[in-house]
Amino acid sequence: MLRRVTVESGILQGIPAADPRITAFKGVPFAAPPTGENRWRPPQPAKNWEGIRKCFEFAPISVQEIPGEDPEAFYSKEWHVDSQIPMSEDCLYLNIWTPAKTGTEKLPVMLWIFGGGLQCGYTAEMEFDGERMARRGIVLVSVNYRVNVFGFFAHPEITAKDPDGVHCNWGFLDQKAGIDWVHRNIANFGGNPDNITIFGQSGGGRSVLCHMTSPMAEGSFHRAIAQSCGAVRVLAPKGQERIYPNLEKAEATGVRFFDFLGVRNLAEARAIDASTLFDKQLEFNRKTATSPLGNFGLTIDGKYIAEDPSDVFLAGKHHKIPYIVGLTRDEFHIGPGTDEVNAIEEWAKINFSDEADTFMALACKKAKSDGISVCEAATINAFDVSVRTFCRISTERGDKNIYFYHFGPEIPGDNAGAFHSSDLWFEFETLAKCWRPFKGKHYDLARQMCNYWTNFARSGNPNGMDADGKPMPEWKPYSEAPRAMEFFEISGMETQDPDDLTNFLMEYNLKLLSKIT
Repeated sequence: MLRRVTVESGILQGIPAADPRITAFKGVPFAAPPTGENRWRPPQPAKNWEGIRKCFEFAPISVQEIPGEDPEAFYSKEWHVDSQIPMSEDCLYLNIWTPAKTGTEKLPVMLWIFGGGLQCGYTAEMEFDGERMARRGIVLVSVNYRVNVFGFFAHPEITAKDPDGVHCNWGFLDQKAGIDWVHRNIANFGGNPDNITIFGQSGGGRSVLCHMTSPMAEGSFHRAIAQSCGAVRVLAPKGQERIYPNLEKAEATGVRFFDFLGVRNLAEARAIDASTLFDKQLEFNRKTATSPLGNFGLTIDGKYIAEDPSDVFLAGKHHKIPYIVGLTRDEFHIGPGTDEVNAIEEWAKINFSDEADTFMALACKKAKSDGISVCEAATINAFDVSVRTFCRISTERGDKNIYFYHFGPEIPGDNAGAFHSSDLWFEFETLAKCWRPFKGKHYDLARQMCNYWTNFARSGNPNGMDADGKPMPEWKPYSEAPRAMEFFEISGMETQDPDDLTNFLMEYNLKLLSKIT
C-alpha cells in the first residue's frame, strides 16, 4: 500500500484505515498558518519540513463555537460528539484517503467541502470518513478552511494594502488553495489531477457554486456536486431573502466591527488572540446582525466572487461542466404555519402579492387531490423550487449533464424526517458510525448513493452496476427527463412531472430573479 508519499513541502507518512487496503493521510498542511500577519490574507505557501511528517490525526478545526458544547442541540447528538476536539486559528490542513498502491494509477479525485453556513464545520466530523469512497477506486480529499470572521471579513485597510488582490472571502480562497494543492501533488497519491470533482453540502454546496461561477477558478476542477444549498436565489419569506453584500458594504461592516473592538487599525486587530476575537464577533452579531448567520459571510468582492453566483448561472456564464444538484425532503420548508384559512390567505398576500389568489387556488387544488390540509399544501420546500428553477434555466442555457435528486427515505430514531444533512451518512456510506437504528434498506440505499457519487466522479455519469453486478436504477440527466432521481425507500426516477403548484412557484421564482438581476 502507498503509506509514504513525497509532496512539494516534504515527506508524509500515512496510516492504514480500518480497511488496510486504504491509506489515510490526516492533517496535511496545504498552506501556511493564517495567523499574525497572515490573518485576513490569502493563503500563503506552506513551509517545507525536514524528515518525515506523520499524518496520523486530524489537525485542529478552525475557530468556531465549540461543537457539542450544548448537548441538547440537534447535531450534538448526530455528529458533534466531541466537545474536546482541538481548535486553532492554525487550521489550513487537508486529509487524503487513497486506495493506490503506487503513484502512477491516475485514479479519480473527489474533494469534499464541508457545510456549516460558512460559520462552522470541520473535516473531522465522523460522517465524512473517506474510506468507503476510496474503496471504490477514488482518492478522497477533504479540505479545511477559515470560517466566520476569520474567513469572511473585509475592511478598507485590507483593500488598500493590496488594491489588485482579493480583499475578502478568505475561506473560499482557502478552498481554492486546497484544490490547487491537489493539482500539484495528488498524482503522488495515485490520483489524477485532470479528473477532479469538488462536492459539498449546505454552506459547502454554496461554496461549490461559487467556485463554479468564479472567473479565478475556471479549469480548476472537472465536475461538481452541490447538495442542499438551493442553487439560484432561494424563494424565501418576505424579509428573509438572501442578498449578498458587495465589497463596499462588507468593508463598512468591518469598520463598525473595528469600532466595536476598540482598535484603531489592522495591526491592532491582528494582535487580538483568536478566542477573544471570536467571542467579540458573537457579541457583535447578537447586537447588529440582520441575518441568522451573522455579519461575516459570502461577499460579492468583484474578484473571486465577481458577481452573485445566481446571476452568473442565469446568464449561462458558469463553468460548463457536468454537475449534480439536489436536496432532502424535510429541509428549508416555508409556509403559513396555521390551518386558519384567513391567516393562510394573509401569508399568501405577503409573499405572493398580486398572485396570491393563484397561489391559494393551486394550494387548495393540491390539498384536495393529495388529501392533505391547505396549510400542508401551501408549505413549500424552498430548496426544491430553487433547484428545479436552476435545472430548468441551466438546461435552457445548454447544459446537458445536470443530474437532479431528492433524498427522502424514512430516517429512524426520532421524528426529524429527512432533515438537512441527513444524506451525508448515506453518500459517504458511514451509517455504522451513527446512533440511529438503521436497517438493511438504509444500508442498501447508502451503498447505491455512494456508487452514484463515485461513478459520477469517475466519468461524469452516475450510472453503473451495483454490488451484485446488476445495473442500478437509471438516473437520467435533467435535459432528457426534467425530473428528480428519488433516493427514498428505493431509488428511482420521479414518475410524474411537477404539479401545477410547483410549476407556478418556479415561474414566480423566475420573475423574482429577473427583477433582481
